[in-house]
Amino acid sequence: MLRLLFTALALACHTLAISPIHVKGSKLFTEGGSQFFVKGIAYQLVEDDPLVNTEQCKLDAALMQELGANSIRVYHVEPNADHDGCMRAFADAGIYAWIDLDTFDTYIYFDGNPPRWTQTMYKAYQKVMDAFHTYDNVAGFFVGNEMLTVGADSTAAAYVKAAARDMKAYRKKMGYREIPVGYSAADIADLRPNLQNYMACGSDSTEALDFYSLNAYEWCGETTYEESGYNMLQENASDYNIPIFFSETGCNTPSPRTFDDQTAIFGDEMADTWSGSIIYEWIEEANNYGLISYAAPQDPTATASNVVDGFVRAGTPTPISPDFENLSNHWATLNPTGVSENAYKPSASPPPCPTFTSGMWEVNGDAPLPTIGAKAATFTSDLTSSNPTKASPQTTAKSDVASASAASSSSTSSAAAPTKAFPLSLKRQVVIFNGEKPESPKSKLFDVGMMALTMVIAAVVL
Repeated sequence: MLRLLFTALALACHTLAISPIHVKGSKLFTEGGSQFFVKGIAYQLVEDDPLVNTEQCKLDAALMQELGANSIRVYHVEPNADHDGCMRAFADAGIYAWIDLDTFDTYIYFDGNPPRWTQTMYKAYQKVMDAFHTYDNVAGFFVGNEMLTVGADSTAAAYVKAAARDMKAYRKKMGYREIPVGYSAADIADLRPNLQNYMACGSDSTEALDFYSLNAYEWCGETTYEESGYNMLQENASDYNIPIFFSETGCNTPSPRTFDDQTAIFGDEMADTWSGSIIYEWIEEANNYGLISYAAPQDPTATASNVVDGFVRAGTPTPISPDFENLSNHWATLNPTGVSENAYKPSASPPPCPTFTSGMWEVNGDAPLPTIGAKAATFTSDLTSSNPTKASPQTTAKSDVASASAASSSSTSSAAAPTKAFPLSLKRQVVIFNGEKPESPKSKLFDVGMMALTMVIAAVVL
């Protein structure tokens, strides 16, 4: 009888197995007060949503657990789909999810179109946050990925920051857990450290990002901390006041991939400042960045189920050697303890906002952020002026960003970043809830657990 009681209690408390992540100062912490370091994998098997196939998620989560991963990054999701099974599979494996809020037609800045932050985009971002905020293993949301790739793009930074401001306000309005909201930047030398500082600057914390992350592919082959330029990344971030981590990394030239940069990221050089890294990527594709494959490459013209561009995208994952083992071996020995939350006293202040520099950084840090629906042309003069005027609401602009076949633009750092193509031809079948938000796995399991507990107690009493 006691065994039944313990089983019921375990079921009722099952959802407490993974501790939510939150921000304090420049670090990430679990609810238990332990500092959290990201050991992540970019996970986008298909272009629309990889978190709808529960059995596939279970297979992948099990192997990721062997790898030593504690996080995945997902670039695109379908908010109306049922994600309970996949999110539970990853939670059971101790794996958190970092979710991008944008979709193919809601990029803030893409392909030369004027930057924008519209009511349509705002509502689309809300739907993703609504769908995922209930999961304890959602570690953070990205409002964008590699929107800026040259100095002339810098005016788009204000729209990225405005999106983060508004999503943080929406999170508060809805009473959601304070899931961190941040941005994933391309590592562009011309934008360092202006973009990084701009996203955290200012006296109003509600307008700053909760975290900042970088897609960097600079550490290639047999290089060093200094030769790779990681020492400069560390120097730029040494006094940063919000968490910073690598949202993509893992150069693949030359082959095989050694992942030696992980020693620096999780070691004495950087672990006191950086909160870990996400490796690009899980599945092997034409860009040769995969850690696993599901089958041998197919004919690129094949139209079989789960085959896109000649690569099978479902099944039992098989590690690609020696890359998989190289990363696993690094992560197994790199376990910084950091600092306990109780002992940590944040001391860094927000950085000064960068000043306007033609062709390099074309945003005045004192300019007010755009409001929802503000047209880019209206704010260009304010953003670039030394005497910005007070922002005023504009008529909501219609989002007309064309659907894209790539998740982001390529980085122009010292090593070429991978081409991240998510083909539009594949449309996975998903379960639709007629616009209603799915019941969270937490509430489902708790109800079942409490019912079982009640039955056991009644049996004991009788």
